[in-house]
Amino acid sequence: MKKVIRITLLLLIACASMAQAQTRQDTIVVARDGTGQYREIQPAIEAVRAFMDYTVTIYIKNGLYKEKIVIPSWVKNVQLVGEDVNKTIITWDDHANINKMGTFRTYTVKVEGNDITFKDLTIENNAAQLGQAVALHTEGDRLMFINCRFLGNQDTIYTGTENTRLLFTNCYIEGTTDFIFGPSTALFEHCTIHSKRNSYITAASTPANAPFGYVFKACKLTAAAGVDKVYLGRPWRPNAATVFLNCEFGSHIRPEGWHNWGKQENEQTARYGEFGNTGPGANTDKRVKWSKQLTTKEASKYTPDEIFAETNNWYPYK
Repeated sequence: MKKVIRITLLLLIACASMAQAQTRQDTIVVARDGTGQYREIQPAIEAVRAFMDYTVTIYIKNGLYKEKIVIPSWVKNVQLVGEDVNKTIITWDDHANINKMGTFRTYTVKVEGNDITFKDLTIENNAAQLGQAVALHTEGDRLMFINCRFLGNQDTIYTGTENTRLLFTNCYIEGTTDFIFGPSTALFEHCTIHSKRNSYITAASTPANAPFGYVFKACKLTAAAGVDKVYLGRPWRPNAATVFLNCEFGSHIRPEGWHNWGKQENEQTARYGEFGNTGPGANTDKRVKWSKQLTTKEASKYTPDEIFAETNNWYPYK
């Protein structure tokens, strides 16, 4: 009798394993023209199993996807890969003054889950310039954005949660005012940062206990025609941390470089630094006295291993 029960249990386990193998999807295809498994991105995200220990790729074919997307906290280990960065476009048009919506509900894409990668696609908020309008809102940890475009005006990218880590590499980011803002630790490398109006690029709110906030390495700062008075950043909250290293600054960057948001006390806590930057906007002779020109030794600490080694080490290059 025991032998029969044992064989029955083994058969049940085998059947369960086979069923799981049959339902496992390593790649999900989204296509507006109906040639994929889904025509829209959100249903493909909802098809992903919760808390997976393997990686699923959602491959998104070229098209204009007008969707307001949420990747929930139970979705992890997912890659969203576009067919072409210029032709795979996720867009929405909410802004803060629609029915008193406020800034934090205006996102086009909101990422709550951890270990999510975006590659070769565009995320856009194309609302009229009538208020804050977020394209990308992040809350998850260990997020990567590779060869992506982020299009918008005020508040294009909101890095919304303390002690979360983000990597942007080879991306294009545009906006008008405070278009990269929030408390997360984020490394931007080899990115183009494009100002569309005389205003401010960053508005960090880095917590005091975070050693790194926004780090820009080997980025290019550009501007639209007629834009000639742009600040590198202003502190949304005390202790804001933002550093530019080995970047190319256009002539639109103001000689002062940084702004205190009209609060002199912010000058005591803001952690603003520069090192090795070039271009007409990189002259530091007239920088505000409360910003810092880093030494070679200080700048050498801004490596990915150091930036991302917080409570849970993350080495995205390995």
